[in-house]
Amino acid sequence: MTGSTPNVAWFADLGLTDVDAVGGKNASLGEMVQHLSAAGVRVPDGFATTADAYRRFLEHEGLADRINGMLSSLDVEDTRALADVGGQLREAVERQPFPPDLEADIRTAYERLVGEHGDEVSFAVRSSATAEDLPDASFAGQQETFLNVRGIDSVLLAIKRVFASLYNDRAIAYRVHSDFDHSVVALSAGVQRMVRSDIGASGVMFTIDTESGFPDAVFITSSYGLGEAVVQGAVNPDEFYVYKPALRAGRPAVLKRGVGDKATKMVYTDDAEVGRTTEFVDVDPAERVRLSLTDNEVTELARHALAIEEHYGRPMDIEWGRDGLDGELYILQARPETVKSRQGSTSQQRFTLDERGPVLVEGRAIGQKIGAGPVRILASAEQMHDFEPGNVLVADMTDPDWEPIMKRASAIVTNRGGRTCHAAIIARELGIPAVVGTGSATTALADGQEVTVSAAEGDTGRVYEGLRRFTVSETALGDMPELPVKIMMNVGTPDQAFEFSRLPHRGVGLARLEFIINRQIGIHPRALLELEDQEPGIRAEVEALIAAYDSPRDFFVKRVAEGVSMLAAAFAPEPVIVRMSDFKSNEYAGLLGGQRYEPHEENPMIGYRGAARYLSEDFAECFAMEAEALRHVRDEMGLTNVKVMIPFVRTVTEAKGVIDLLAEHGLRRGENDLQVVMMCEIPSNAVLADAFLDHFDGFSIGSNDLTQLTLGIDRDSSLVAEGFDERDPAVKRMLSMAIEACRARGKYVGICGQGPSDHPDLAEWLLDQGIESMSLNPDTVVDTWLRLAKRGSGNGE
Repeated sequence: MTGSTPNVAWFADLGLTDVDAVGGKNASLGEMVQHLSAAGVRVPDGFATTADAYRRFLEHEGLADRINGMLSSLDVEDTRALADVGGQLREAVERQPFPPDLEADIRTAYERLVGEHGDEVSFAVRSSATAEDLPDASFAGQQETFLNVRGIDSVLLAIKRVFASLYNDRAIAYRVHSDFDHSVVALSAGVQRMVRSDIGASGVMFTIDTESGFPDAVFITSSYGLGEAVVQGAVNPDEFYVYKPALRAGRPAVLKRGVGDKATKMVYTDDAEVGRTTEFVDVDPAERVRLSLTDNEVTELARHALAIEEHYGRPMDIEWGRDGLDGELYILQARPETVKSRQGSTSQQRFTLDERGPVLVEGRAIGQKIGAGPVRILASAEQMHDFEPGNVLVADMTDPDWEPIMKRASAIVTNRGGRTCHAAIIARELGIPAVVGTGSATTALADGQEVTVSAAEGDTGRVYEGLRRFTVSETALGDMPELPVKIMMNVGTPDQAFEFSRLPHRGVGLARLEFIINRQIGIHPRALLELEDQEPGIRAEVEALIAAYDSPRDFFVKRVAEGVSMLAAAFAPEPVIVRMSDFKSNEYAGLLGGQRYEPHEENPMIGYRGAARYLSEDFAECFAMEAEALRHVRDEMGLTNVKVMIPFVRTVTEAKGVIDLLAEHGLRRGENDLQVVMMCEIPSNAVLADAFLDHFDGFSIGSNDLTQLTLGIDRDSSLVAEGFDERDPAVKRMLSMAIEACRARGKYVGICGQGPSDHPDLAEWLLDQGIESMSLNPDTVVDTWLRLAKRGSGNGE
């Protein structure tokens, strides 16, 4: 024992078996101090008051009986009555004196901490409910937290206010809605040495993806200053994903870096009065555009998260801080994740927006759903009495105080906040779509305006003008029947990779690098390489976009690597076939700075693209950057499930030239299991299939371009487009030639065009031809799989 008493227990004496005594949060702190310190997990020292001490505190002068009487007749749906009763209860608790022995034990523990850490030390005083942070409950943010508390009198007052916060309106309502008896929930107050993250950084991390539930990534949010700003949703933080298998293997593991605007931060004040010890200040604009963590720090945090998850044996929600004085990273809290880990995995509900319109605001998508209704803008919780069921709740930030009305909303939209703030967590728990961190929702939207809120289009959430049509589908995710063909997916955007990977699949048959470049970079690669030569306006735009990276080249390589690695990690160990960039000249010209470098072509579709572009002197360094990114993903991160695909190879000479060029950049066929596949999309590819296969490990058939070029049809021309059909006999002949050549050589052959998704009979014909894989749009995967299985069993039509 280290000085614990029936009233006060030191973290070092606590573990998970002590939840009843000190609540889930404080028991978890003790568990980490005892069992994870040897693994390098740093937890600041402290102590906890016990639940028994809290109960004796309330029993004095019959306060507990008065509290229970007032709660027994309360209707929490009556928000005015809830606010009135809650206020009376909190005032009564704050007036209640401590039993003398409890106060004496708190003073003794406090003096010991000050003796160990010096007179300048300050403390965080946090709640830990005995039913809090259990796997079947989430009380996140319901009780008060007081930061930078200095002096014993302030600590004693903060403990009382923590006790009183058990009767916050939101906490009372949550217990009723979750069928928790008020009288069986008790509070423990944790008193913990503050980490100086006010002059450092802090945030939250989850050991699964909070949106999809993908289990092999650690998701980290970070911002400058105290972490309460991230938790409250007062700031749009930086975001990082880290790949667990690479982390375990000691390889570079950062999958994604996202720069939040970090406009404000919470810091210490000189005021010692409880409740006035912190304040928000603006962040220097030069700091906002940089990442608040280095890759090394992100990796260290992820290692701590992995150690915590492995110890607890379940997905975890963790708060952390970086001390600005000693530079060390500390774990401040850890609790079980209570949303995605409780959801079943036998089916997947998917919301699809069928009709788009003008986008009013954009932000971070929460909940992967769509909601619609009239806007109701609220400036404070005092206005929530006027909120009607089905309204779209719009606010600067949605404090958990608003939980009683959040469940009535069809959707939630905020100006501020990131994906790990309390508002986002509660929206997920309630199954309500949310778009957070829009920056301007309260001014861009109007009360009563009808809108559609879509959180079902990837990382970016959008609020559309008007009530837009959408559909909801349910996809079974059980064991799929065996097929003689591999069903793969065409995945265009990395931010949907984790969610799509939940569908049945045998990998990704087409991942387009140009989609990644367009969405995650948006700048012509030569404009990056020749930044000094750009005209001032374009140069300023580019410099703003790349500010978080070491150089323009570093920006391009890392952003491409991030996109590819997200896809590769999501679908590992199945193959992910990445097609190198296949922008046409008019599409490249549309990128920032692109007009200067692209020719005007009458028919870009058969112009400067694909292999010919890669081999040109003008594009040499651009191709080198793409190759460097892919090499990093495969050779450094260890994601060797990535295969490389080369598009639009007109001649055998081009085929040899590109393979030699890849080798010059360290991507050699057969080395580290690298396979290089060719896009078979030109008639010459099928006619001379055997000659092309001398240089490649197989074909992926692009049925769209192959059909256009075989039939001489521009499918974008309304005058002739109706003749476009992949099932035309001439196209089928080309398909057969390509498939037969690959099968004869024992090489891979798949199809990644639109045809099998659009035409079930073409999919069945390809099956008969012996195609090895079909790569389909995600929304057609399950139906096509089951239809082909039914046909194969002899039960089809």
